[in-house]
Amino acid sequence: MEHFKRTDRVRELIRLEISNILRDEVNDPRLALLSITRVEVSTDLKHAQIYVSPLKEEEVAEIYKCLKNARGFIQKRLGLRVKLRFTPVIEFHIDDSIKYGLHIMEILESLKKEKENDQE
Repeated sequence: MEHFKRTDRVRELIRLEISNILRDEVNDPRLALLSITRVEVSTDLKHAQIYVSPLKEEEVAEIYKCLKNARGFIQKRLGLRVKLRFTPVIEFHIDDSIKYGLHIMEILESLKKEKENDQE
């Protein structure tokens, strides 16, 4: 059971450090405005999946391309900041869960309005 607690700590540490690297060290201002929604690490801590949500939905493709280009730099900086036996190989993914949640809220709101109109 202790293994999972360490995984959780490493996952949070990676999220924090990558957020700081994107904000402070990457020269692309588009990447400074990303929100890291979650980090998943493998049980051996050698791989990390980083899920990000951009503030501007229209720039998703461009931001993903920038993240792929900056991946080596970010991973190297992560290795210098996080003291682990192996620096995790990172992979970025665009997280659309916020967009999906907003869509569900819109559907629920429209259903609520329909129900109110039917009761009148």
